[in-house]
Amino acid sequence: MNVNDKNLWEILWQYDPNALVVVDTEFKIAVVNPAFCKMFAVETPEAIGREAIEILGDIQDFKTVWKTQDVIRGKEREYSDRGLYVKQVIFPIQDRELIACIMVDITEELQRKKEMIRFKTETVAKVNEVVDNQMKVAQEIAGLLGETTAETKVSLLKIIKMIEQENV
Repeated sequence: MNVNDKNLWEILWQYDPNALVVVDTEFKIAVVNPAFCKMFAVETPEAIGREAIEILGDIQDFKTVWKTQDVIRGKEREYSDRGLYVKQVIFPIQDRELIACIMVDITEELQRKKEMIRFKTETVAKVNEVVDNQMKVAQEIAGLLGETTAETKVSLLKIIKMIEQENV
């Protein structure tokens, strides 16, 4: 199979698990792949020709890329209304007057990070609780030792006093 085969690229476009979206210079959606449609719960026909802002919300990065002709790599973005967190690469396609965006879904990775932070926070809280309890017990033991030491000293003083009186 020839790597330049148009069908191969179409197959890659269809099966890529990353969302792919292309917008024109008026920021209307020109092309989407199935992964994009799945992530944003739209069908291809309803997405094509639609204002990108209607589906993506803030499109400032697309505008910046077109204005500067620079690539934005690895920028993370949250679509909280969809429970979606992505890492994006946005780049201009000058000769076609298009802006393309590849979105990698990192929602699960973010959830794992949040879970790990929660676990660490809970662990630190538990360790603090255990140390606080140990300090309380140590203070109680010290208090008891102090009391028994004082009682012992009082008893010893009484014995010393009795012995001194007997010697007199």
